[in-house]
Amino acid sequence: MRAVLRMVAWRVAFAVPLLVIVTIVMFALAQASPFDPVRQYLGDRALVTSPEILEQIRANWGLDRPVHEQFAAWFGNLVSGDLGESRSFHRPVAEVIGERLGWTLLATGSAMVLMFAASLVVGTIAAWRRGSWLDRLIVGGAFANEAAPVFWLGLLAISVFAVTLGWLPAGGLTDAASTSITVGDVAAHMVLPVVVLAVSQSSWLVLYVRESVIGTLREDFVIGARARGLRERTILVRHALRSALLPFLTLLGARMPELVTGAILVETVFSWPGVAGTSVQAALAVDFPLLAALTLLGTVAVLAGNLLADIAYTVADPRVRTLGVG
Repeated sequence: MRAVLRMVAWRVAFAVPLLVIVTIVMFALAQASPFDPVRQYLGDRALVTSPEILEQIRANWGLDRPVHEQFAAWFGNLVSGDLGESRSFHRPVAEVIGERLGWTLLATGSAMVLMFAASLVVGTIAAWRRGSWLDRLIVGGAFANEAAPVFWLGLLAISVFAVTLGWLPAGGLTDAASTSITVGDVAAHMVLPVVVLAVSQSSWLVLYVRESVIGTLREDFVIGARARGLRERTILVRHALRSALLPFLTLLGARMPELVTGAILVETVFSWPGVAGTSVQAALAVDFPLLAALTLLGTVAVLAGNLLADIAYTVADPRVRTLGVG
């Protein structure tokens, strides 16, 4: 517990300046953007709006002030918990994120569980049947899947399972004719986005588990277990797989940035009402307050994912605590 608390303290101390740097870079990019947020906010009405009204809107938003004053005011509000007003949703940013965050956590969490379980099983089977046609099929499929863009997998899934076969809904949270949200309706609409997100992120995890299990099967303790007459399945599950699982936890944390990116694309393709897909709307609308909050939220998610993976590694392997690694 002491080693875990020490690691958490170091990570938090590192995260604070990193988040400050992210806010500075993000604000600088927004200032360098060629898009006018006022004209983007007004849309076609900007063509018939007088210059005086445009300048008044800029003044109300504080866009006519010097850059350092804009940043100081925005950063001060951010530290105090005021995320500002979304210019595209015309509502507080905290409210927009609050009502969508749960749906993102539900879909992403389900995808991670499915990805973890499937990668572990498929990678272990490939290692167990190393050199067979099944192993070659799994490895080839993993490389092909890694080369396929996430949005392409999503569109392919919609085309096959929603349009051609008609087994599952194509997107959204509920059917268009639904007047309420039910568990069964949400579960049916979750299947395609969750499976696509899990499959899109599982390729390198499958390959990593395969190589890790193959390497572990060559270790002395595995050879000793075979010499004692243990069954191959027992050796694989109780010895090789447990040792190969430890590096897998670290890799899972390292894939968090790609998982966040995949969630953005999947939510956009399937019209899932989460915060990841909302970031695309915020970017298209040049909605800086909402986009900034979502970017910081994504950064926190990546840091938290890596921290949780390292904590799991520390708890699972006593040698990490003994040697003080991490």
